[in-house]
Amino acid sequence: MTKGKKQMTGTQRCRIEFGLAAGESERSIAKSLGVSLSTVTREIRKHTYESFKGCYGRANQCVHRQDCRLTGVCGDCPAKGAPCVRCSYRNCSRFCDRVEYIDCSQRLLRTGKVCNGCPDEKRCHKRKLFYVASRAQDDYRRVLSESRQGAALEQWERDYIDALVSPKIKAGQSVHHICVTNAAKLTRHERTIQRYVNYGVLSAKRGDLKRACMVRPRKSLAREYQHKVETGCYVDRAYKDYGKFLAENPGVGPVYMDLVIGRIGGVCLLTLLWLNAGFMVGILIPNKCAENVVAVFDGLYAELGHELFTRLFPVILTDRGTEFSYPSRIEECEDGTKRTRVFFCDPMNSNQKSQIERNHEIVREILPKGVSFDSLTQDQAYLALSHVNAYVRYAQGDKTPYDVFEFLYGEGTAAKLHIAKVDPREVVLKPRLVGIEMK
Repeated sequence: MTKGKKQMTGTQRCRIEFGLAAGESERSIAKSLGVSLSTVTREIRKHTYESFKGCYGRANQCVHRQDCRLTGVCGDCPAKGAPCVRCSYRNCSRFCDRVEYIDCSQRLLRTGKVCNGCPDEKRCHKRKLFYVASRAQDDYRRVLSESRQGAALEQWERDYIDALVSPKIKAGQSVHHICVTNAAKLTRHERTIQRYVNYGVLSAKRGDLKRACMVRPRKSLAREYQHKVETGCYVDRAYKDYGKFLAENPGVGPVYMDLVIGRIGGVCLLTLLWLNAGFMVGILIPNKCAENVVAVFDGLYAELGHELFTRLFPVILTDRGTEFSYPSRIEECEDGTKRTRVFFCDPMNSNQKSQIERNHEIVREILPKGVSFDSLTQDQAYLALSHVNAYVRYAQGDKTPYDVFEFLYGEGTAAKLHIAKVDPREVVLKPRLVGIEMK
């Protein structure tokens, strides 16, 4: 065995079985394996298996069979109440604490006291003992697996972690978010806690984790009639033009724009994501209409002022939905003042703005698919997005989008967009946050 190796391998166990079958001594086998004699001796004794091969139909193998008074053990025993002389050896081993089998004198003289390689094996009707490498290896793997199951936790520590972690998981927080925001309180690593949840150690189960369950298949819904406002809206606004604009204006922070649909034909949520911070704003619009999108930007421009608006919205990237087909009015005010630039992704390439699509997955935990937004108020939408922006992101160095946005654009800027600061430890990503009751 190589230096530092503490456990025998399957190959070494096969070598032991081969050596026993060939009649080699334990010392010779140990020398060929490069291990001590005691290692081979313990291995053989630990993994010796009993076999009654060739004993079927033979007389009882117990040395006390002549004076045995164990009766009525086997239903089909021919003795029927007489001393159990011809009963099956298996019944004796199961029901009698005096059972002692006839031993083979030849086996006791063999290496390891096993029957491996015995020339009389096929003719012998006594109980046999064998060393089988495959079974020994299976036993080793089973014991190794069982030793790693469960959790090496005291009950008090398990209760402490459960009380801290489980309610937050059930509130929609991920294990990573919990570990980052409660680093000083946790006594275990993030991966360890993840395993505790997966193995059912905590009261929060795997089904409570984010993205742990399969996504339900989409329902086929009839598409409402849509039309573009500007037929030539994509000219000089394609994704390649967007790349040229960024190359000519280095350091510009783009904003991604998209729409979250509630009920088809009903209220929608217009979302704006600042890519450099992962910060998102959501504004409700009456329906999926280009005029409603323009009205949102007119309102933001009037509320923020020209200087702050142009600093926050230097360039906007969106998809080719008909609700965004009025880019000239998004780019300019009614008086013709230039305030931003709008570009479009290539057709069927929403991956070109994948960051906002991923952020929608968090939004959907509060506003699930199929739920109508008609009864949702703008204050509730601001509350939902405030909790989304308080959710720690690995891509932002385990900081919240709110903190990164405030650092980049100045303190108080998020408040002007109606996004409040939320303690990351109090984040709730469940429909109940906005009063939605799931059936």
